[in-house]
Order: sequence, then structure tokens, then C-alpha cells
Amino acid sequence: MSDHQHHITVKVKTEYLSEQSSPRDCRFVFAYHISITNNSSQEAQLLTRHWIITDGEARTEEVRGDGVVGEQPLIGAGKTYKYSSGAVLKTPVGTMHGSYGMIDAQGTAFDAQIDAFSLAVPRMVH
Repeated sequence: MSDHQHHITVKVKTEYLSEQSSPRDCRFVFAYHISITNNSSQEAQLLTRHWIITDGEARTEEVRGDGVVGEQPLIGAGKTYKYSSGAVLKTPVGTMHGSYGMIDAQGTAFDAQIDAFSLAVPRMVH
């Protein structure tokens, strides 16, 4: 399903959490900060999330669940919902992408795509 008519924009910022990471134990912890903007003329609710997390050795983990950070936010027309979460990788570099399962004010379900973004320890990407 396309989200073109629903005009949901997802922006991501990431950071490496060195104090929570342990490179010698192959534990690299990242935070990601998400902004979901509803650019349409009607409200939409985020019901589910689907992430595909890939580490630097092409190991893939899929995460599916209800909502985000324990919420199923209703995002009003022209409004932005923000949250932060995290991921743990076994390598210093990886990527994430996925989608949010959403429903509009008419009850039409649609997916808002989340483009791939990098998780990388600073100075590890050339």
C-alpha cells in the first residue's frame, strides 16, 4: 500500500551511545530519534511498527510490534510526533528500515515507509 495520498514524512537522527557500548564484547548501542509528520488534511494513527535491522555482517533482525515506545499516537493534520528508541548491533556499522502501519480518519489502513538509515560508530565509516 502506498502512503503517497497520506503524506506522512519520517525523519531520523541517530547517535552512538559509547557509554552503553562494549566493542570488545561486540555490543554497539545506538539511539535513534524519529519525527513523524502528518502533512495531510486529516489525522492518522500509528498502530504498528515493522523494522528490519541489518548489521555489518549482513545479519538481519526483524522487529514487529504494536505502536512505538508503548504508544499508538494519533497524529493530527499538520502535526509532528517525536520519539526516541534504540538498537543494539554486534558490529560498529549497520542499517535500519521499515514501516509504520497506520490508519486514517476514514478507517483506511496504510503503511508509512521508513527509508533506510545508517547506524555507525563515529569514524568507522570511510
